[in-house]
Amino acid sequence: MKFLSLIWCNLKRKKLRTSLTLLSIFIAFLLFGLLCTIKEAFTGGIALAGADRLIVRHKVSLIMTLPVTYKERMERIPGVELAAHQTWFNGIYQNEPKNFFGSFPVEPEAYLAMYPEIVLSEEHKRAWLKTRAGAVVGRALVERFKWKVGDHIPLMSPIWPRKGDGAWEFEIVGIYDGAKKNVDTSGFIFRYDYFDEGRARGEGLVGWYSVRVKDPNRAAEIAKAIDTEFANSPHETKAEPEGAFMQGFAQQIGDIGTILIAILSAVFFTILLVAGNTMAQAVRERTAELGVLKAMGFTNERVLVLVLVESGLLAGLGGLAGLGAAWLVTAGGSPVPAMLPVFYLPPRDLMIGAGLVAALGVAAGILPALQAMRLQIAVALGRHA
Repeated sequence: MKFLSLIWCNLKRKKLRTSLTLLSIFIAFLLFGLLCTIKEAFTGGIALAGADRLIVRHKVSLIMTLPVTYKERMERIPGVELAAHQTWFNGIYQNEPKNFFGSFPVEPEAYLAMYPEIVLSEEHKRAWLKTRAGAVVGRALVERFKWKVGDHIPLMSPIWPRKGDGAWEFEIVGIYDGAKKNVDTSGFIFRYDYFDEGRARGEGLVGWYSVRVKDPNRAAEIAKAIDTEFANSPHETKAEPEGAFMQGFAQQIGDIGTILIAILSAVFFTILLVAGNTMAQAVRERTAELGVLKAMGFTNERVLVLVLVESGLLAGLGGLAGLGAAWLVTAGGSPVPAMLPVFYLPPRDLMIGAGLVAALGVAAGILPALQAMRLQIAVALGRHA
């Protein structure tokens, strides 16, 4: 503890310099936390994707539809356990474009069986199955609009107008949660039979299929068999693993991982120079004091450790405060739930951040510490005689 007080006094000697260095480190790790959160928001679905699930869409484009009759044909293909379809509805609440969210007509039982990460109580499931215009809504979406079970929600869809040009009317009969934190709970899910009966055009068509295979090791083989089944038809398909589909979708806006690494590399290189310069100046200013410590019996190794601990304390105070601030910011939920429904700082990135804090402390302090260790008593005292 007596050495810690000595180190703390050294940091307080140049308060402005120390404060600016701490602020720089704080901002760097705050940025690290926020960028990791954004990366998780865009790529979280990839990590969640099931190895035993395929996505089957139209061969030309995702916006083109497939017949609903493909479900039975897919389930007859050897190795296929279950198929469930979804369609992009593009629901808009209160006729305000900003009140847009993901909304999908599905077959309830097949959809819930396909996605066990969607947690819906048995009571809400039974209500959904007996309510034709019923919808189940994700927890994040419920909190966004302050909805509750029993509310009647009108939605407009620019893609799928209703017969008669009126709004689609839904009753919230259930609220679902995610089995894991990175499950998107901002969706609005309703029954396909109600949707197909009420839409003005496109009856009997769906957007895409999720297909569960019995053996994940045969996923590529089964995907090829599905595409062969519908080859040379008016609606040819493209089947691929769910993870690959999610990856391709995320990369439409760029390679998030590469962008993140490039930004953080530039930031941390700059912060390393700042912190290293601070420690180098601190050692130069205390040359005579280090000589006195050695004359009093401090070994070279102890002087080395003192300087490294000082550098580590500087990096730790700024870096851990920055990570803590990033965690607090993200703990409050997404500031833009329509764009980033999944918004949290993963524990693994917090651990990586803590490791970077330690690495920064060592990297910034190692050269000044070696310089202090090699300093000769006569040279140190003579320089300031």
